[in-house]
Amino acid sequence: MKNEPFYKETTILFESVSKHDFDTLAALCDDDFGIVDLDEEGKNVIIEDRQGWENWFKTLFSRLKGGNARTYTDILKYKALKENNLGYSVVNFDQHLIANGQHLVFNCVTTIIWKNTDRGWKESRWHCSLIQVRPFEIDA
Repeated sequence: MKNEPFYKETTILFESVSKHDFDTLAALCDDDFGIVDLDEEGKNVIIEDRQGWENWFKTLFSRLKGGNARTYTDILKYKALKENNLGYSVVNFDQHLIANGQHLVFNCVTTIIWKNTDRGWKESRWHCSLIQVRPFEIDA
């Protein structure tokens, strides 16, 4: 997986969300085609422009911090293709949310469109689908 195109960038996206690092996330994302994301309950959030994107992440990070919530991501499967100016990746991952005494796992699949800009490769479109929500259970 780690040798696939955009794998490093994808891990930076996930780490930025976990760390509530808006600046790093914003620098890697253009999202000029918008995003389809998930809220903390797994419901779809459709965002169509940059201002909406900025509002979404600033509000999300504020809510997570205010609720002392932690998140982290486990990438389960990763595939990508890269051409000169455009690429895409498909990522199956578990998004962990720890808050209010609960640890939930959101299993998701996302498609990411990447574009080559004068500032390097940027995420241009994110579309996430929720597959399953389950409580976190430690293997016995």
